[in-house]
Amino acid sequence: MIVVDSSVWINAFRNQKSSEARHLSDLLDDDEVGISIPIRIELLSGARRSDLPRLSRTLSALPIYFPNDSTWGRIEGWLETIKAAGERFGIGDLLIAAIAAENQVAIWSLDSDFARMAKLKLIELHRL
Repeated sequence: MIVVDSSVWINAFRNQKSSEARHLSDLLDDDEVGISIPIRIELLSGARRSDLPRLSRTLSALPIYFPNDSTWGRIEGWLETIKAAGERFGIGDLLIAAIAAENQVAIWSLDSDFARMAKLKLIELHRL
């Protein structure tokens, strides 16, 4: 299973002929896509009102990953590694990463923050 970040979804929505859009379509056809609740909320909150019902139905067909008490402990536990590397990450990205790590799923993102997290061995990345 692969958690697809909002950066990939947005790219695919904007350019349906892109390599990301084609790969996302293949992953969806193979039932390999999951979504974490922060990504779902981010996509829905950025959608046009007219697109909201269709997008909500589409995203509802995917497995959804939620944070729990251990998610926050995982993030806090990562802070020493993050600080020692001189890195900083936003809470939203940390939450997405921790949810993915807990569920042992890779993240596919076009956001360089996730690539930096992968270098720190906090998460696994999916690549085209």
